[in-house]
Amino acid sequence: MAKIIHFIAQGILVVSLLITVCCSGAELPNIVIVYTDDLGFGDLSIYNPKAAYKTPRIDTMAREGILFTDAHSPSTICSPSRYGLFSGQQIYRSTGRGGGAFEGPGGPSYLKPGTLTLGAMLQAKGYRTGVFGKWHVGLTWVDDNGKRLGGGFANSKLINYEKSTPLIDGPNNRGFDESFITPNCPNTDPLYVYIENGMVKVPATVQHKSSNLPNLDGWLWDNDEGFMSVGYDFENADKIFYGKTMDFITQHLDRHPDKPFFAVLSTQIAHAPVLPAEEFRGKTTGGPRGDFVWELDVLVGRLIDRLDALGVGDNTLILFNSDNGAETVHYHRMRQEYKHDASGGWRGMKRDGWEGGHHVPFIARWPRAIPAGQMSSQMTNTTDIFATLASVVGYELKEADATDSFDMLPVMLGIQPKDKPVRPHLLTQSFRGEFQIRQGPWKYLDHMGSGGNNYTQGFMPQYGLPETAPEATGQLFHLGRDPGETTNLFFKESEKRKELQQLLSLLKSSGRSAPRVRNPIGIENIPVLTPNKTRPRS
Repeated sequence: MAKIIHFIAQGILVVSLLITVCCSGAELPNIVIVYTDDLGFGDLSIYNPKAAYKTPRIDTMAREGILFTDAHSPSTICSPSRYGLFSGQQIYRSTGRGGGAFEGPGGPSYLKPGTLTLGAMLQAKGYRTGVFGKWHVGLTWVDDNGKRLGGGFANSKLINYEKSTPLIDGPNNRGFDESFITPNCPNTDPLYVYIENGMVKVPATVQHKSSNLPNLDGWLWDNDEGFMSVGYDFENADKIFYGKTMDFITQHLDRHPDKPFFAVLSTQIAHAPVLPAEEFRGKTTGGPRGDFVWELDVLVGRLIDRLDALGVGDNTLILFNSDNGAETVHYHRMRQEYKHDASGGWRGMKRDGWEGGHHVPFIARWPRAIPAGQMSSQMTNTTDIFATLASVVGYELKEADATDSFDMLPVMLGIQPKDKPVRPHLLTQSFRGEFQIRQGPWKYLDHMGSGGNNYTQGFMPQYGLPETAPEATGQLFHLGRDPGETTNLFFKESEKRKELQQLLSLLKSSGRSAPRVRNPIGIENIPVLTPNKTRPRS
């Protein structure tokens, strides 16, 4: 953490901003979420000064707003975390326990009918909404007999597209006016099709062969050979999603200038396989994966520049977040070949209940309202985006809505006392659906081992640590004294362990972890910052 503070102190001149409140303060902001994939805490140079490459545009975005250093994904894999983003809830609210990642025509959606979604909440406040890129919370597909198909690549051949579309549980039935998505990981998990507003214009009729793609220094890993649409483009996935996002925004400003917009850009980067678009290859000192993250950095910069050029940059709230930590093979190769720690010093990686599996970047930029140069150690979760945006727009959440979501807007606005935590506790879930709970610096894992990866096979043993309490049934760490989660205090601090076990049981049985009443701030009560005409550019 000291490295982060030093880095920011070196690079940030906190701008003193005059605060005024006027009638224009009632104008709702546009909102964009950049939701990245498998991007670890150490994968951005603003968080990791020793990164093997630089991410200047995202670093600048952080300097222009607020950077969170204790942010977490709801799960250590993608589909459950995406459910957390769109619902404001942990996945066990939908499934009763954990939740896997979908492949093939897997579904139905984790977002069940009756669940208030982020898009629907903002629609109710007058927003036009769109989502572009990876969806991956499940979809319902049927065969010729109208029977719902399960996951698995072979079932892709059985889809009857005429009977399946428009999709009954796609984004357009879950709170989004416009959508251009892939059902699963865009370059990893078949079905490889584009779905636009619930329709598949080009069905998956041909078999994808990974040999048709460039294997950049052996990084073409986890590219499954399932069915794809003719013309499906693996190499330019995120450029396509970025283009669709900007089309939505520019058309919205032209056709609906009286309404705010909400857009989610859900990227492929930095999920396997590593396939940066051709224009980004060889641009960094971090190899193909460094180039991949560089592509993400450039696209974020283009997004910000385009919003500024369209005249809406100052009143657009941009949130940048990741769905979980870095993939195992990515973590390993970057450590060995480029001395790059994708987990940023935390123990573990994707799938693990240890910090490296869910301790992720989170940045917010809103020049109209968020003072520049902030860094917060407030504990937060992706699920908190829901209540935070509800607070911005003045939406009063019901008791049954977003039951794991806390309002972080006071933190972003710089009005929350630093010594007063917003969250008294935080839940995460690992690959197997097992729970981890935080309370201040204390962390209890309701399981032994990683909760995800097998540290006895392949290259993994070198990243394993000896178990200091082998007879325990769970793990207790004090992250303040032991951020590397090296010493299990399960027996030595039994009272604290029992306290956290009881709290976890209570939160699970109560059906919520967030307050029953959440009072939104509302746009009319958010101070307007005097525009900063000299905000730095990278």
